[in-house]
Amino acid sequence: MRKLLVLFLLTSIAATAQRNLTIQEATYGQYQAFAVKSLVSPQWQPNSNTVTYLNSTYSALMQRSENNNWEESTMLTKQDLMTALNSKFPEEQFMMQIFPYGYTWSNENTFLFDVAGKNGKYTVFFDVNTKQVTNAIITTPEAEQQALSPNNKHVAVLNGNNIIITSGNGKNVTVTNDADAGIVNGSDYTHRQEFGINKGMWWSPDSNKLLYYRKDETMVDNYPLVNFGERIAANKNVKYPMAGLKSEEVTLVVHDVATNKKTTLKTDGPKEQFLTTVTWSPNGKFIFVGVLNREQNHLKLNKYDATTGNFVKTLFEEKATTYVEPLHNLTFVPNKNDEFLYRTEKEGYEQLYLYNTDGKLLEKLGYNDVVVTEFLGFDTKAKNVFYMGTANNGLDRQLYKVSLKNGKTEQITTPSGVHNIALNSNATFALNSYSNTTTPNNVSIINLKNNKTTPLFSADNPYTGKTVLPKMELVTVTAADGKTPLNGRLIYPADFDASKKYPVMVYVYGGPHAQLITNSWLGGASLFDYYMAQKGYVVFTLDNRGSDARGRDFEHVIHRQLGQTEMADQIKGIDFLKSKSFVDKDKIGVYGWSFGGFMTTSLMTTYPETFKVGVAGGPVIDWKFYEIMYGERYMDMPQENPEGYAKTSLIDKAKNLEGRLLMIHGAQDNVVVQQHSMEFIQACIEAGKQIDYFLYPTHEHNVGGRDRFHLNQKIADYFDTYL
Repeated sequence: MRKLLVLFLLTSIAATAQRNLTIQEATYGQYQAFAVKSLVSPQWQPNSNTVTYLNSTYSALMQRSENNNWEESTMLTKQDLMTALNSKFPEEQFMMQIFPYGYTWSNENTFLFDVAGKNGKYTVFFDVNTKQVTNAIITTPEAEQQALSPNNKHVAVLNGNNIIITSGNGKNVTVTNDADAGIVNGSDYTHRQEFGINKGMWWSPDSNKLLYYRKDETMVDNYPLVNFGERIAANKNVKYPMAGLKSEEVTLVVHDVATNKKTTLKTDGPKEQFLTTVTWSPNGKFIFVGVLNREQNHLKLNKYDATTGNFVKTLFEEKATTYVEPLHNLTFVPNKNDEFLYRTEKEGYEQLYLYNTDGKLLEKLGYNDVVVTEFLGFDTKAKNVFYMGTANNGLDRQLYKVSLKNGKTEQITTPSGVHNIALNSNATFALNSYSNTTTPNNVSIINLKNNKTTPLFSADNPYTGKTVLPKMELVTVTAADGKTPLNGRLIYPADFDASKKYPVMVYVYGGPHAQLITNSWLGGASLFDYYMAQKGYVVFTLDNRGSDARGRDFEHVIHRQLGQTEMADQIKGIDFLKSKSFVDKDKIGVYGWSFGGFMTTSLMTTYPETFKVGVAGGPVIDWKFYEIMYGERYMDMPQENPEGYAKTSLIDKAKNLEGRLLMIHGAQDNVVVQQHSMEFIQACIEAGKQIDYFLYPTHEHNVGGRDRFHLNQKIADYFDTYL
């Protein structure tokens, strides 16, 4: 009897521990309560075999070194930093809750980090040997984006729409002084951050010159966004270059720090072209710019004189019948002013090519159908290049090494899964973290001289003893072309019983530069998908043609007809589901956001007999209302492709709506403006179709923070109520 009582108590405790996810956990749990053990913000000290990272409480900087058999030890604490800061600036009050997540090694002894004080923002240089602040550059509290010079003596900051250079001596130099807010200098929001643009200011290698974007958007139409938080709702205008209408005009300007003189690069051509892949030559004499026409089908890689701004020559041109999409700056080979790597998908897969500065192709560095996803670096003598690339039909990410001399390629990592690699500065060691559908995280050090691996740790399953995640499996579906294999993810309902029938929630995105299914922990899914499966849904996702990591032809098939091929493939996914005896064919719903919102609404109005419930967040409804840079790349101008715009517009398809559709929008959305959903709602009214609508008054394109709980609960409730 006593044994039975003990067994009963143990069973009761286990039953209590094993519970379903809460909506809060389903929203942020995989990054918080159920975060897989990993190294936080890992970086290699330059010219060393020591890797540093933050501890689990973000209170100290830890280290592992080959010299100590990769054993863990503490290098510095947050208190060490605070003590040094207070000693250097006794009158300041610093706000540092955790050890700076964004620390960056400057050399083997010094790292830098940003910290806020009552008097401004500080870029701090800290010596790990002396535990002292060796230098600090302070900028005004209003400073937004910033660029630190290579010699660490100057910071160029964006203050509003103008640039100021701040030096360690406290001297400020005004670089631009444009009173018209329509002239924006140095912003990374140039060309709306398309074409891989993530900065708007570039220092020359010798730190003597600052190159920056000058964006003139005075001629771009104002678009009204209403702030409902005011006593009387106030209008806020933003510049929105809508497809087929006037675009911004951009130039590149060089500011000489010593003379304060400015030189504009003579990037001749139409004013509405795009300036991309902006790169200084290592000697600082030249600037390379990818000049892309507004049609986005003709790229010229041009060379300009940094002193005069004069055009020197076009190194090469790239043309396409669909579109050319430059996404990366040039990478010069170390110690060579005349050789660089260029990334392009011109031959089918985004891969590396070695060129010289005369425009001569020296070597193709591509390997089979591998898509390069991340450039990692060179070895010591720059004989080999390391990069991350795809494998396993795009599901895996592996480490590759390629010879610059002959293009011979070797795959370094072998376990199937998604590997994340950090190389030390001379590429002798690699920190490798990888996961797959059965491995939460495996962390090791790879000796790249002999490919031997030193394990550091394997993470435990963070859900064990807390909740039981439903079964998930990766599946393959043949595309609508009858030949292309598509990656899918199927999550079974909790307590799955094959003799029962279950409703389905299809989670969809389907657009360019997005991949939802990977051979990684949880299969690339969010915990919200598992939350819905725990509630009794089959949750299904398919990466249709048009999505990422499968090559040019796989993606470009969508050109000029967004949504058409994507829907055809998604319906093949539905056919796959319907072949399962446990799927209730009369209870299929679909949910997606942004391009996924477009896909959701497209599927609901094109296949009303199939989809009974839909939730469309921030949906594109008519591509003529979308921005030039993204929209015209895939659809061309409305005047050039009227048939395509008419075919993909959902306004005229509102009359086909049969099921329950919840449309959600952020009132401050400056990406997919609210006009999209308003036009669709009006069309529903005119067609006598009922639609549910919800607005988040303070949010832009995505709903974040605590309001994300509200959003996910609303989505779950909608499916529970109507499916």
